[in-house]
Amino acid sequence: MTPLDTLRAYAPHGGTLAGLLSSRTDADPGRPFLVFGEQTFSWGRFRDEVDRVAGVLAGFGIGGGDRVATFAENRPEIVTLLFAAAKLGAILVPVNPAFGVDEARYVFEHAGVRLVAASAEAMEIARAAAWRLEPAARFLALEADDVGDAPSLAALARGAAPVEWNAGRADDACVILYTSGTTGFPKGVMHAQASLVAAGEGFVERMRLVPEDRLMAILPLFHINALFYSLMGAAAAGAALVLVPRFSASAFWKTAAAAGATQVNIIAAVGNILARRPRSEFVPHAIRKVYGAPVSAEIERVFREEFDVPVVLEGYGMTEIPGVCNNPFPGTGRGGNRVGSMGKAATHPDPSVPFAALRVVDEAGGDVPDGETGELAVRTPIVMQGYFRDPEATAAAFRDGWFLTGDLVRRDAEGYFWFVARKKDIIRRRGENVSGAELDRVVGSHPDVAEAAAIAVPAPLGEDDILLAIVRKSGAALDARAIAEWCAARLAPHKQPRYVAFVASLPHTPTHRVAKFKLKQDAALLARATDLAAG
Repeated sequence: MTPLDTLRAYAPHGGTLAGLLSSRTDADPGRPFLVFGEQTFSWGRFRDEVDRVAGVLAGFGIGGGDRVATFAENRPEIVTLLFAAAKLGAILVPVNPAFGVDEARYVFEHAGVRLVAASAEAMEIARAAAWRLEPAARFLALEADDVGDAPSLAALARGAAPVEWNAGRADDACVILYTSGTTGFPKGVMHAQASLVAAGEGFVERMRLVPEDRLMAILPLFHINALFYSLMGAAAAGAALVLVPRFSASAFWKTAAAAGATQVNIIAAVGNILARRPRSEFVPHAIRKVYGAPVSAEIERVFREEFDVPVVLEGYGMTEIPGVCNNPFPGTGRGGNRVGSMGKAATHPDPSVPFAALRVVDEAGGDVPDGETGELAVRTPIVMQGYFRDPEATAAAFRDGWFLTGDLVRRDAEGYFWFVARKKDIIRRRGENVSGAELDRVVGSHPDVAEAAAIAVPAPLGEDDILLAIVRKSGAALDARAIAEWCAARLAPHKQPRYVAFVASLPHTPTHRVAKFKLKQDAALLARATDLAAG
């Protein structure tokens, strides 16, 4: 089957999540859709569960535009809540369960969530983070039993009257993903139902998905990779999603083999970790396709030659613009896989459907010639609707209808794009965006710190590690361990610094901002920094 054949095997869906679910379920309700450990939800069972969970949400007064937060590691209820909320015209806000109270509070309060669905492990932090919300948030437990006075979603769903109507529209916002920004506070990226559906269809094209595929999701559902690519790709293809609570390197191959996974998405750290694991952990498997962002030449070789994965493709996207660029799948006639490149502009299975348009522009917005560096500008139907409650930032992100990524790239003569550097104060760590400004603010609030600046340095596992350059207050006896403890109490694990360097002063621009580009050029800074991972 071609990707277009795959999509045409189903009835039209109208661009809504409920429409997509119905069209795939009606084709064969008994096929598996969602696999989680020993649980398997057929398409028919999953649709029934969505209808009942929508009934639970409606009973809590959730309706059009209301925000429902999830606060848990990967589990089927998050997927169910996404589709159920969308059926009511409501919006899911999936939140990183590794967040501490302050980080979660900001998201809950900024989003104005009305209901929080949390795991038992995360419930205490969720309650502490949400107690100031007005009106007060309600709580659901993502467990078989109640957690304190938070009722079990599963138990409520068993007795709920199913919602058989669909109030959601294709242009309704259905998800808000919070991503680190240059201001030091996360921005809520809003996407419409049609955006998720189109992203899934784009992933069918990218990875040549068919209904028999089983996509294993090891990345978190609060991230675009698992949500827009794995989940929505499986849904668009009418395939199965194998959902894993979290990535486990030691269990990866056994889990994939037991589940019969045929496709998986990775980030640089995952690829590097698996490449370094003992080969005794490797077992024969059915994975034929891996999508990664980014993928080094060495990791691509290891997966092909040692792990027996024939297709390893790299691509590019952002929370605001998922899946806009990728290397062509072999045999498509769009060119070969240029390892290390971002690939070419992504396409839809239906060539008549406009998809990703990419430009490389200078500071004035003019196109730069091939081979020269400029900022990547994107126009795509999967673009965000905007930043929630931040019209100024939304307006600043666009120029003449083109989204400005803040990433510097170059395009070669064959139309492949190559990443050069980040223009914004963003550190890319473990597949997540980390705001340098947020780290500056948190570390700068330490009573013994006069000034702090976070910069990206190369990480052994790929992407970036975090280095903090710190100026102590006069007379302060502050060491790297004290900084590590301060950060551990206030920041999620992926935001923790790897290196700490104390300096007499920081360089500044004429407008008194820290000149981080000068810090990055100082090779001696990393050499004399304390490596917190060294013990």
